[in-house]
Amino acid sequence: MSTRVLDREDLRETDNDYHDLAGAQSEVSPREADARAGRLWGLLRIAMGWTFLWAFLDKAFALGFATGRNPDTGAIDFFGKAAWIHGGSPTDGALTFALRGPFQSLYSGLIGQAWIEWVYMASMLLIGTALILGIGTRLAALGGIAWMGIFYTATAMWPDNNPFLDEHVVYIIVLAGIAYVGAGRYVGLQRYWERFPLVKRFPILK
Repeated sequence: MSTRVLDREDLRETDNDYHDLAGAQSEVSPREADARAGRLWGLLRIAMGWTFLWAFLDKAFALGFATGRNPDTGAIDFFGKAAWIHGGSPTDGALTFALRGPFQSLYSGLIGQAWIEWVYMASMLLIGTALILGIGTRLAALGGIAWMGIFYTATAMWPDNNPFLDEHVVYIIVLAGIAYVGAGRYVGLQRYWERFPLVKRFPILK
């Protein structure tokens, strides 16, 4: 039996063959990587949009999640008196029972104010719809960041199970990323939205 000692050139060719094979299996082109990241940002945008839109729907129609459910029996009064369309308040629950933290006195002054209810509900509807469709994404994300900051300082500062981090802060980071990357371009209508003359004139509307 004969043996052959591999010289330096043989080793170099073997190493190159290995890296070529590994690269063929694992390498992703920059364009494909960008497309994958874009789809992920698009899905995150839609998920955040549904979070805001659902807050509007549940409070407007008392669909039995945060609104319209009896806390003692669990019974749901769909479209009942707790619904905003029937005179229920979408903000009094949080402002009356959930306030905490150093800004409690500031927010307590908003209890019973009709204008804050209209601003809240209109914001939830517009932010949610815009994020889901991918139009006015940056402005919607900035609005969402503002509301998450309000929710955090009004009801979650400081969180019960963490020194400072809770879902409101995480949502702020996600919304900031959505605004930064222009996530409406992915799985959304932003590319068409940007063609409107008003949007071209005011880039904040993208």
